[in-house]
Amino acid sequence: MSDTNVAAATKQTVRGLIIPKFSFRKHGGLVALLIILAFNIAVTPNFLQMQTLFVNISQVATIAIVAVGMSLVIATGGIDLSVGAVMAVAGALAPIIFQSQFGIEYPIIGLILSILVPILMATLCGLFNGALVCVLKVQPIIATLILFISGRGIAMVMTNGQLQTFNMPSFSLLGTGKLLGFPFQGWLALAIAAVIAWVVGKTLFGRYLLAIGGNEQSAHLAGAPVRKVKITAYVICSGLAGIAGLIVVAINSASDAARIGNLMELDAIAAAVVGGAVLSGGRAPIFGAVLGAMIIQLVKYTLLANGVADEVALIAKSMIIVAAVYIQQSRKE
Repeated sequence: MSDTNVAAATKQTVRGLIIPKFSFRKHGGLVALLIILAFNIAVTPNFLQMQTLFVNISQVATIAIVAVGMSLVIATGGIDLSVGAVMAVAGALAPIIFQSQFGIEYPIIGLILSILVPILMATLCGLFNGALVCVLKVQPIIATLILFISGRGIAMVMTNGQLQTFNMPSFSLLGTGKLLGFPFQGWLALAIAAVIAWVVGKTLFGRYLLAIGGNEQSAHLAGAPVRKVKITAYVICSGLAGIAGLIVVAINSASDAARIGNLMELDAIAAAVVGGAVLSGGRAPIFGAVLGAMIIQLVKYTLLANGVADEVALIAKSMIIVAAVYIQQSRKE
């Protein structure tokens, strides 16, 4: 190769390292987010006000937290339809604990238990899902459909079907508190995403997770603890759903078992898919799921803020999923 060709090739390589080649298939989500933001800044009234920002962050945080957990399950080739119901169970349990006689007499202990016990209950729900999928070999969509149906019923039985209102400022800080002027739940969502992304990218569990989703039989033959990893993915997913349920209750200072987490499973799946997760498994783009959550929430907010009915927002979300699936298919070709 001549010196001129070597120099040209070197220049092209350096340019590619400094300015990565743009690909709509890889960066389409980011482009979509920027377009939605630009539209809202130009058209939507009061979009840049701090109150609007905080409302959107609150909504994005809960979707993002659940979508991160959903990404782990999808990475194994599974799905979890129960996350909304798990949110309802956790959200119903928290006020019962800190408003109990014990919680009133020992408020600090009651506060701690009202956070830890619902999360523990949520992880047990994930263990139940994982056991059905991995031990009894039930299809994931059927296995998680059981809690999708019964979980919300359990939450409503726990609350006698009544709205639980409360005045517990220390608990409400989980949903209304700020850190460095930024909503606390936003920091929490970013921290969870960062930790899970590190786990997926840097640990043996993460390598097993992606290998199982890529080819479960090959991963098993290679010595991967398939059952343990898949159950762990469902446990983490449900645990994160429990955290999201607590945030929703804290934001509203009320727990409504009939509404907490309603349709959250669809938002979480949509966010994960838009963020680059492949429904056949093998990929877990964690920060992509956060990006997808931002897109899902902003599409909903944009339509509602501009007088479009909520039903149209549901249709728009379905179209986003269709577009994401199409992009996935085109990547394979």
